[in-house]
Amino acid sequence: MLRQLSVLYLVAASSFGVAIVLSQHPTLNAAAKTTAHAVGHATAVAAVALNDRVVQPSWKWTRAETADIAHRIAVAMNPPKPAAPPRKRVVVGRRAPVKPAPPEPAMRKVARIAPPRLRPGIVEAPKPVENAPSPVAENTPPKVTLLPRAPREAAPLPSIAAQPLPPPPAASLPAPCPAELARVTQRLKDSLTDEMLQHFDLFLYVSKADHGPLAQRMYVFRKADGGNLALLYNWPVSTGREKVEFAPTGQKEPSFTPQGYYEIDPDRMYTHYTSMQWHQSMPYAMFFNWEDHGYQTGLAIHAASGEDISLLGTRSSAGCVRLAPENARLLFALVRENYRGLVPKFAYDKRTATMSNNGMLLHDRTGALEMQPGYKVLIFIEDYGGDQVVAALF
Repeated sequence: MLRQLSVLYLVAASSFGVAIVLSQHPTLNAAAKTTAHAVGHATAVAAVALNDRVVQPSWKWTRAETADIAHRIAVAMNPPKPAAPPRKRVVVGRRAPVKPAPPEPAMRKVARIAPPRLRPGIVEAPKPVENAPSPVAENTPPKVTLLPRAPREAAPLPSIAAQPLPPPPAASLPAPCPAELARVTQRLKDSLTDEMLQHFDLFLYVSKADHGPLAQRMYVFRKADGGNLALLYNWPVSTGREKVEFAPTGQKEPSFTPQGYYEIDPDRMYTHYTSMQWHQSMPYAMFFNWEDHGYQTGLAIHAASGEDISLLGTRSSAGCVRLAPENARLLFALVRENYRGLVPKFAYDKRTATMSNNGMLLHDRTGALEMQPGYKVLIFIEDYGGDQVVAALF
């Protein structure tokens, strides 16, 4: 567009320049005047004719070029619209039926099967032999074999009155002499307060000592008439190894059996139990109802199993009190069948979130003991082996 306007401008300027030169040329002007004087009117007519032949054609050419350029500019600025295609003639008639497309073959749906989460009592089927044809389809879940689920509790134990005393275990230590038994009975009685002696009916005295005639033994006493204590059983035990060591989980854990007074937790008594911390079986477990710094401890009385049975009478547990399997079963049944009732609560320190194990009981504002459902069994553990028992007899 700018190029065309420039050409138009140059053409117009050239035309005007030629006209001015021709009109003001001295030779042409002088010839015209001389001719007019000489020949008069005829010469003037000839000069006019000269002007028509020389000057007028330049103006005509300029107007023609100007009109042509203006036409091109108009066409460039307003291009003609393309003609619309001719409309097809539509004939209204009967519509031909459309044939349905053939159905596509159904795609096989492959289900993604997650490995089943097995509950207790469900065992996975054995794996097939390698390179053997598998009769199971791809989208069929793996076969599992359902086994009868073992009950949480064992079958009802026979009554203690009708059950004979079990024979002593192979690892049993020699029974203490009457003088030692009398000393143990008196030591336990001196350790009990009047409130303890009044509200508990079965007492378990455990010596966690490493050596001595009373070391690593449990004495089971029943409260008789008049508050006297009658010895029922005398069994070898295994208490904690009394050190910090690595557990099977890879973490350092203590294996101490703390001294003190403890009750049995009525909500944590199991005929079959496995320690998640130490990966050990704990048959006939009776856990202590003791909270330490906000956590329920895993201390318990339970049966030894496997090679641990031969270690009874030594410090070999992770903190629990182990018994021979037949003795643990007998004690479990004795407690569960005969000693359920209301028991006093131990004092609780809210600052440390720890339950007292030093024998301090909880009282209300009136001074009465606060009671709770449980088992009327009191466990007393101390580090005393009876070294001076013989000397005290002389």
